[in-house]
Amino acid sequence: MGLTLLGTKLGMTRVFTDEGISVPVTVLRVGPCIVTQVKTEETDGYNGVQIGFDDVKARRSTMQLIGHDAKAGTSPKRRHVEFRVDDASDYELGQVLKVDAIADLAFVDVRGVSKGKGFQGSMKRHNFRGLEASHGVERKHRSPGSIGGHATNLGTGPKVKKGKKMAGQMGNKNITVRSLDVIRVIADEGLLLVKGPVPGPNKGILEIKTPPRLYRPKARKQKEALGA
Repeated sequence: MGLTLLGTKLGMTRVFTDEGISVPVTVLRVGPCIVTQVKTEETDGYNGVQIGFDDVKARRSTMQLIGHDAKAGTSPKRRHVEFRVDDASDYELGQVLKVDAIADLAFVDVRGVSKGKGFQGSMKRHNFRGLEASHGVERKHRSPGSIGGHATNLGTGPKVKKGKKMAGQMGNKNITVRSLDVIRVIADEGLLLVKGPVPGPNKGILEIKTPPRLYRPKARKQKEALGA
């Protein structure tokens, strides 16, 4: 059971280590997140916490959400997300969660919606090599090739198999990048610098999570960072 915070992607840059090594980083502005609901086993059957992020105009929200957020003493929020906890008594309605809540972590998971790239062919979408480009080949070099060569036992003849890699919408999917190194935390400005890229465009909303599982070397490093 880990902590989840919401933030926005500001862009990419680089920082230098003490040894002079250039490290590519993504800058995230994390929080402030408001606890809008606390769920317990007595009332909901499980322990969970719901947080809200990013103020939104009331006319762009709904009456239900406006009233829901008002119970926490806050204005309407654009995005809400819930995460499970072992003990909900550590949280209270209206509590503010900032980036310093994950400042001790060595690794985080980042989840967001990848950039939409529209309808793309099989070569761009699935990295197919296409047909031969030599002389005598018909002019469909970017063709995906045969798609219906799957016989069935139903007597209906070959048909396209489910999950066949073909042309279609590319991107615009929920992507989670796991175990990103936390390079720097600037608590005063609410900034978190993680190594490497994260999904989505600049100004896109992201979920920053405590990793549910890590490989052994990273797990040891995470425990050392937390002092466990």
